Amino acid sequence: MADTDLVPAPLTARTEGGAPGSLSLDERTTLDAGPGTEATARWLRAVLGAATGLPFADGTGPHAIRLRLSPETEEAYGPEGYRLSTEDPEAAVTLDGGGPAGLFWGAQTLRQLLGPDAYRRAPVRPGADWDLPYVTVADRPRFGWRGLLLDVARHFTAKEDVLRLLDLMAAHKLNVFHFHLTDDQGWRIEIRRHPRLTEVGAWRARSKRGHRASPLWDDTPHGGYYTQDDIREIVAYAAERHITVVPEIDLPGHSQAAIAAYPWLGNTDVVDTAALAVWDTWGVNPNVLAPTEEVLRFYEGVFEEVLELFPGTFVHVGGDECPKDQWKESPAAQARIAELGVGDEDGLQSWFIRHFDRWLADRGRRLIGWDEILEGGLAEGAAVSSWRGYGGGIAAAEAGHDVVMCPEQQVYLDHRQDGGADEPVPIGFVRTLTDVYRFEPVPPGLSEAAARHVLGTQANVWTEVMEDRDRVDYQVFPRLAAFAEVAWSALPAPDERDTAGFLRRMETHYRRLDALGVAYRPPAGPAPWQRRPGLLGRPIDGPPPIV
Repeated sequence: MADTDLVPAPLTARTEGGAPGSLSLDERTTLDAGPGTEATARWLRAVLGAATGLPFADGTGPHAIRLRLSPETEEAYGPEGYRLSTEDPEAAVTLDGGGPAGLFWGAQTLRQLLGPDAYRRAPVRPGADWDLPYVTVADRPRFGWRGLLLDVARHFTAKEDVLRLLDLMAAHKLNVFHFHLTDDQGWRIEIRRHPRLTEVGAWRARSKRGHRASPLWDDTPHGGYYTQDDIREIVAYAAERHITVVPEIDLPGHSQAAIAAYPWLGNTDVVDTAALAVWDTWGVNPNVLAPTEEVLRFYEGVFEEVLELFPGTFVHVGGDECPKDQWKESPAAQARIAELGVGDEDGLQSWFIRHFDRWLADRGRRLIGWDEILEGGLAEGAAVSSWRGYGGGIAAAEAGHDVVMCPEQQVYLDHRQDGGADEPVPIGFVRTLTDVYRFEPVPPGLSEAAARHVLGTQANVWTEVMEDRDRVDYQVFPRLAAFAEVAWSALPAPDERDTAGFLRRMETHYRRLDALGVAYRPPAGPAPWQRRPGLLGRPIDGPPPIV
């Protein structure tokens, strides 16, 4: 049966004359791929061919799915916009994209219109009709940056599961994958000139179970990393789905895994860095990089290899949660502050960030960092991921810097989904599906000029208490569907949104997630196997502050 419960909601979807009806795809259905549409045609043939068992041979005529890149569609809806119609007598489906990305997003809508069984990898009802409603959809995204961060440093995610997550992002029309590759608890990317980063830095002896205050440990060594060919595969797979991968290499904080591999990277005059191992618990770590020229050269070498692997514009350098205690105690760091004339430890952090901002800019790239990079002065040209609330993003946007809004109080998906006692390892504020649906990336009161600097929004997934794929699924879904609609659709103000209509459409979307094998949180609460009794979390009561 045809399905019109689209998520995210399109700009417009209309049926000519309001009349019901449908057409069927069958053995006669062909693919008519115009110039520049070949990649989407391959995707449709592979995905819908597997689900339906239909051959989708090349061909034109009234039974064709006709794919075109359309200057008129680009003019009306932009390069990520599309127009899909099943009401053209000359083809079964006409799909016009404003650009290759728009065509691909339109193909995602076509898959939704065919119903949840179109998300399976083989036909479950051979011979069944594949109906499409008579409908015309015109659509475009609200934001150009519709992102999802996955932290693979705290708990490693296998390459196959990263590829699966990219497919799930594409199904929700998300287009930026923020790949958090390094932290105190693990270094996850092969750097050939510095092999100990993965030989030593990719592995820890044990892991804290639950929040850092928990007394429980998992004594199984944990780790893993991506070879450079793994990274190339991930980046290429994402690009085929019009997703840009933004790598994050953390500095100058969140660096204990690197220091464990190469102790001279740390503040050796105040800490026995040779005794440090990859960190096995969670929280803010005091071991930060030393402010030396040698450390800069080391990380320039890291970034040279990173730039070869990731062709996108932005490179994320972290810049967050960098305790200054070691720099305050270090005679070498204090001498460096005086030598550079940066005033204090905040100025030293800004010196780190400004150096790599210039270094990346000289190579045609742009630096983006967490909102702490505002401390000590924001590097010219740098963009900000505003995570501690709206405040950092507002300050940066008003100063003319580009911003991605990802306030932890609203769109950190490691935060708990309910206040119930069965919620597994409850972290942070309660953020229900409805709460996420009412998130607004552009805060009220932002000037029109500053609002133009909001590139978009991003949901973040930190994996301290997510030990495997099913735990990630549980935390991310179904809330990612609500977030995707916020990022894509032209929604009214939060209090005016049709939450009931969204929840009704989600009834169909749950069936899509079922077909994809996503271990989402059921609306009625966690299933018995999704609970984690006895694992301590860190719940925060009350509504989150707007900061």
